[in-house]
Amino acid sequence: MKSTIVVSILGTQLDYVGKRVDRWARWRPNVSLCSQEEFIVNKLYMMHDTHSSRLANNVAVDIESVSPETTVCLENINFIDPWDFEEVYAKLYDWCHQQRFDTDQHDYFFHITTGTHVVQICIFLLTESGHFPGRLIQTSPDKHNQNKATGKIQIIDLDLSKYDQLATRFDKEHLEGNAFLKGGIQTKNSAFNKLIAQIEVVAIRSDDPMLLTGPTGAGKSQLATRIYKLKKKRAILKGELVSVNCATLRGENAMAALFGHTKGAFTGAQRERSGYLLTANNGVLFLDEIGELGLEEQAMLLHAIENKTFHPVGSDQTVASDFQLIAGTNKDLKAEVEKGLFREDLLARINLWSYQLPALKDRKEDIPANIDYEMGLFEQKTGQRIQFNKEAKQLFEQFAMSKQAVWRGNFRDLSSAITRLCTLASSSRITVTDVNDEIARLHDSWQSNVQPKASNRLAHYLSEEQIANLDQFDIAQLNYVLSICEQHSSMASAGRELFDVSRTKKAQANDSTRLQKYLRKFNLAWSDLA
Repeated sequence: MKSTIVVSILGTQLDYVGKRVDRWARWRPNVSLCSQEEFIVNKLYMMHDTHSSRLANNVAVDIESVSPETTVCLENINFIDPWDFEEVYAKLYDWCHQQRFDTDQHDYFFHITTGTHVVQICIFLLTESGHFPGRLIQTSPDKHNQNKATGKIQIIDLDLSKYDQLATRFDKEHLEGNAFLKGGIQTKNSAFNKLIAQIEVVAIRSDDPMLLTGPTGAGKSQLATRIYKLKKKRAILKGELVSVNCATLRGENAMAALFGHTKGAFTGAQRERSGYLLTANNGVLFLDEIGELGLEEQAMLLHAIENKTFHPVGSDQTVASDFQLIAGTNKDLKAEVEKGLFREDLLARINLWSYQLPALKDRKEDIPANIDYEMGLFEQKTGQRIQFNKEAKQLFEQFAMSKQAVWRGNFRDLSSAITRLCTLASSSRITVTDVNDEIARLHDSWQSNVQPKASNRLAHYLSEEQIANLDQFDIAQLNYVLSICEQHSSMASAGRELFDVSRTKKAQANDSTRLQKYLRKFNLAWSDLA
């Protein structure tokens, strides 16, 4: 059988011996620990400081008298300030590190009843992290026992699976976090649900940069806002959310807007400006369309992320700002690096946690839930409760989930469609006629977006001589392919849309390879596309 070894802290108040006769009439933690009939302590390491050596010896004598099986080893550890977390943790860690634990021969316990709250917290952390390879044990008075000195013990196992109530509570909080990030929408797409589950874990545990990629309208800015609100809800940060669309930052004003400027730093700078990075201190800075930033701004941003400091325009003084960066883009930043338009070192820094948000057409099983969500938003904004007729809802959902619905603007298209349907509905009911009219509008919108003049589109990628040598068939087909490619951030994503039927009949879809071969016929590569 294994022997039982317990590590404990001498309680300078609770373990106090007092009058020699009276000491057996009251509960004392370390004596109680060794007085249990069904829990035999074979060895007790009792930690104390130099000033308490006499008390430690007296308690050791009493323990040996009530439990001859127990060998008491007095460990002298002096805490200069037992309320100093850094000092206490370091000294307890060093003590654990010096021991040779043999879990095959011994069961180890750390007595968590005595010591300051800081000492108890450190004991918990060392046990939870495995630096002390055992379990926690606590003692307390037992009002049901006539022998007040004996008390009772409780073993605390840090395996939460053994505590159904606690485990259920943690699972509930986890589910609540997932639902919060999804805006309360009951999504069914397994890939999206898996993605959100990991984002929730990262949002709570990490303050490193996050990169949200995906087509325009996929919900990057909404997700960034919910990540911030989740962190705020869990009291992980104190600052504000600062959202910036980098596409609106142009020229010399871009640097000043991001990093701030001093009065008179440039023409028109009539007063000092803090800048977005400083405003986001202790909060979250969301830079949407980060691929639109200039190279100079990218360099300064990288420095600010890594050092938490930067220089406002026109200032020699360093400004500090501790913010978490969430970046969003619909571009393929690796391709932008190859073109020399995005810094490779910045991409490496923000790519630690990278998440590709799928387009709405790739999550069609989630469309009904999102329709209900948008209907709810309209009611919140306007105070009007609008509902579909049964036939109208079936018709709209059937169309929305069909191949005819390409949803080029993703959730923005869906939101606009619901807004129009709700606004135009008579008597607060959306009819089949309303739905048919909206379907026609969406078809017109999508057709106009994908059929620009061929010469205007091909001229971006091919010379006049190359275009002149193409058949009209190739011009029309290539123009369409390029229009699809421009709407996607990756070749795989574009290939999925272009080969949406034939890919399902292949053992391996290889969408990227098929698209790559097609583009190569015209001496084009994915990296050439804007």
